[in-house]
Amino acid sequence: MTYSVKEMFLTLQGEGVNAGARAVFVRFAGCNLWTGREADRAGAVCRFCDTDFVGTDGLGGGKFADAAALADAVAGHWGEGAEARFAVLTGGEPMLQVDDALVDALHGRGFRIAIESNGTLPVHPGIDWVCISPKAGSEVVQRAGDELKLVWPQPGTDVEMLEGWDFANFLIQPMDSAAAQENIEAAIAFAMDRPKWRLTLQTHKMLGLR
Repeated sequence: MTYSVKEMFLTLQGEGVNAGARAVFVRFAGCNLWTGREADRAGAVCRFCDTDFVGTDGLGGGKFADAAALADAVAGHWGEGAEARFAVLTGGEPMLQVDDALVDALHGRGFRIAIESNGTLPVHPGIDWVCISPKAGSEVVQRAGDELKLVWPQPGTDVEMLEGWDFANFLIQPMDSAAAQENIEAAIAFAMDRPKWRLTLQTHKMLGLR
């Protein structure tokens, strides 16, 4: 299988339970909830995405002929040392491309694998850390994992239904938009009202990291 990757880079995880961890981010091209083109945003299921996942022309991106080639590239970004190797598969929607061969290849190079998915496709069972970020109006089939990260506000979200899903951590994250300060206040109020949830912020943006 050929893998299409928009960008790949070494950074610190900026949000969620693993915030602050050194990680190689692999951003796969393509998504099943939005084409990534502004002309299509208004009619998309997910209208608030703040990420460019179209094409393979980003830093470290490209077409990788097989799982070994992609896993070698991930290892190259990590650099020397095998301790605490950590790769975050994101997008777009990574489960459109993640398969047995890639999971095995990354594990074979000593990586712990995290995924950030919209949950509309089942996550590969070999993934070590599953983060699901549900989008209102989509049909989420992956209802269990390590981390449920709800971007807020999202009108039409059935919060009580989400709270019945089998996740170890429930996180609320303010939406990054023109109303950012209002969204922060709304997310704080949400967490104060629902103690099952914890506030998470996009610290990589505050710190100027990718």
